[in-house]
Amino acid sequence: MTDFADMLEGYRRFRDTGWSQQRERWDELNEGQSPRVMVIACSDSRVDPAQIFDTSPGEIFVVRNVAALVPPFETNPGWHGVSAALEFAVQVLKVGEIVVMGHGKCGGCKAALSHDLKDAPPGEGGFIHNWIQLLDDARDVVVDRYGDQRDRDVERAMEQEGVKVSLTNLRSFPCVRAKEKSGELKLVGSFFAIADGQLHILDEQTGVFAAA
Repeated sequence: MTDFADMLEGYRRFRDTGWSQQRERWDELNEGQSPRVMVIACSDSRVDPAQIFDTSPGEIFVVRNVAALVPPFETNPGWHGVSAALEFAVQVLKVGEIVVMGHGKCGGCKAALSHDLKDAPPGEGGFIHNWIQLLDDARDVVVDRYGDQRDRDVERAMEQEGVKVSLTNLRSFPCVRAKEKSGELKLVGSFFAIADGQLHILDEQTGVFAAA
């Protein structure tokens, strides 16, 4: 297992290779960033967008959280980390695309489906439960379709419905709606299957994910 000492060794390799050999690129990035794509992904250690999409530093603006969720637009007081990042990407960086990437074997989606944490206090699972309540509508869709069945197909259905929830919530933001309508912004739903390394893209007309 990797610990911080191993990570420091990795950093030193990066300094000797990735940084020093791309010094001109890093000098450019020191002046600012201009990514064209924002990726909203899960915090899961197995699904790093930069690795999956084979991108270089400065190419994608990434937000990661439990289950790759976007909360709906709201103005009540609180800490709106995802909303702030979204606002920055759309209004300041002026990204042209937002990609929501769900993934297989997602613990957050599984917990949303099982409701195992519904009685847990904050600090013992309660924060997670409160967050994944954003998936309650998706859970209803999956339960209506599969009933009490709980297998890999059901879990994948939940994971993919979660992507659709985030897309719907993205469109609740006025800036996103306006820019999508004008053609300045495109939203993409995707799903990465850890088991076979396959990326699937959502066809929003049919609601079906197809291999890229």
